Amino acid sequence: MFPQMRRAAGLAAVRRAAGGIASADQHHRLFQAALFTSSSANSSSRSHWFSYNGIAGDKVATHAVFGTMLFSTAATAIVEEAQAKETVKFRPKDVVLYQYEACPFCNKVKAFLDYYDIPYKVVEVNPLSKKETKWSEYKKVPILMVDGVQMVDSSDIIDKLYTKVNPGAVTDSAEESEEKKWRRHVLLTLIIWVDNHLVHILSPNIYRSISEAIDSFDYITTMGNFSFMEKMSAKYVGAGAMYFISKRLKKRHNITDERAALYEAAETWVDALQGRDFLGGAKPNLADLAVFGVLKSIRYLRAGQDMVQHTRIGDWYDRMENAVGVSAGFRE
Repeated sequence: MFPQMRRAAGLAAVRRAAGGIASADQHHRLFQAALFTSSSANSSSRSHWFSYNGIAGDKVATHAVFGTMLFSTAATAIVEEAQAKETVKFRPKDVVLYQYEACPFCNKVKAFLDYYDIPYKVVEVNPLSKKETKWSEYKKVPILMVDGVQMVDSSDIIDKLYTKVNPGAVTDSAEESEEKKWRRHVLLTLIIWVDNHLVHILSPNIYRSISEAIDSFDYITTMGNFSFMEKMSAKYVGAGAMYFISKRLKKRHNITDERAALYEAAETWVDALQGRDFLGGAKPNLADLAVFGVLKSIRYLRAGQDMVQHTRIGDWYDRMENAVGVSAGFRE
C-alpha cells in the first residue's frame, strides 16, 4: 500500500475513533494524566474478549476537531518527555492479575506493570467456567488485586496505577499551557484509536479459521492450571464459539479482509513513528505501551507472525520488547 493510502487509512481510523464531542467531566482525569484510556462508555467492549455474547461497545467520544488530524501529524505533536523505565517508589506487597492470555486489554495492563517492574502474580481464568473469578461480582477480565484492593477495566487500572507510579505527575489542567493541553488531548485520541480500532481487528484475525481458532485456544490453555477435560472443553468449544463470533465482529466493524486490516493498522502505526525508535522519541511513552500490549496478545499466534512478516512493525516491536524487559509476572 502506498504511503499516501496508509495515511488516508490512518486518518479514517482516527476519525472513527474520535467521532463526537466528549464532556469535560468524562475525560478530565484522563486528560490530566495523559493516559492511554478511553471513556468508560466503551468498557463493555474492552473486557469481553472471550464473551460468547460478542464484543460490543458504544463509540467513545472525544473532541470532534481531532477527526481532522492526520495520524502521523498528531503523533509528531506528542513527542515530549518519555516515560523512562526506572525503579519506582510504588512497591505494593501483593499484586495479582486475573487474565486471559490472549486478551489485549490484559496484555495492556501487563505491559504497564512490566515496564515499571512491578511484580505480580498471574492467574489464568478459564474462559468457559471462569471459576477463578467466582469470588468477584465483576465477571470480566482483567481484574487486578493490589494489596487486597480490586481494580477492574484496563484503562481504569492503568489510570490508578499511573498516579501511584508517578506521584505529582497529574496537574491541574488550568495551569498548563495551551500547547501542552493540546498534546494531551492528541495522546488521548491516539489511544482511543488503539481501543476502538486496533483492538477490534484482532479477534477476526485470531479466529479467522477453525484451525487458527483451535491453535489460539491451544496456546491459551497451556497457560493455566486447567485439567485435561477443561483444556479440551475450552480448546474445542471455545474455539468453535469464537470462530462464529469473529465472523459477526468482522461484519460489525466493516472488515472485508481481516489480514489486510491488520497489516494496514500496523503500517499506520509505523508511519506515525516517522523514523523514531518509539512514538515517545528515545524511549517509549504510554501510547507505545498501549499498542505493544495489545499486539503482544497475538504476537506468537499465526496472525501475529503474519503481521510481522508482511509489515514493517517487527523492528519497533523488538525495540519495545527490549525496552519493557523481562516480565515481572509469575505463576504458581
